[in-house]
Amino acid sequence: MYLLVVIVVYIFFAKKFVNWKRWKDYYPTIQFYIICNLLYNFIFYQHTLWKYKAVTVAWLNHTLIEISFTFFIVPVVLMLYLEYFPKARGRAFLYVLIWVAYFSALEYIFQAKGLFVYENGWNTWWSVLFNIITFIVIRIHYKNALAAFLVSAPIIAILLFLFHPALHDLK
Repeated sequence: MYLLVVIVVYIFFAKKFVNWKRWKDYYPTIQFYIICNLLYNFIFYQHTLWKYKAVTVAWLNHTLIEISFTFFIVPVVLMLYLEYFPKARGRAFLYVLIWVAYFSALEYIFQAKGLFVYENGWNTWWSVLFNIITFIVIRIHYKNALAAFLVSAPIIAILLFLFHPALHDLK
């Protein structure tokens, strides 16, 4: 039930606040995020760092929630984030912090209600750091896709080294 409510809220945000005339401008960055998110879910399938947990119906599992998040909520969030990104650096810094705080607070609420579970060494602070990196890289990608790939590669390598068990077995 909560997933349906969240999707309806973001559909409202999309209808009210997204400039649909510019959706093609945002599409490559949305694809970048979706590919990265699905790649995380594939690589860490047997060893999740976080996962969604439904409490309403048994068939609503992490995979269905993640697909809903990835294909309904994320595109709206990214279009809103990029559409209203300020030009001034000082305001841009504050803007990113507001989005990080928003996502981190939502995650905290869902985690406190048992709808979001940390696993395998991940915790709130890792999520906050990850949100900071994510929102910065999203903006970088929007401005320069190649730069985002170059910035993302070492970040992914560090996350794999720190959190993926197959890499720990190589030590």
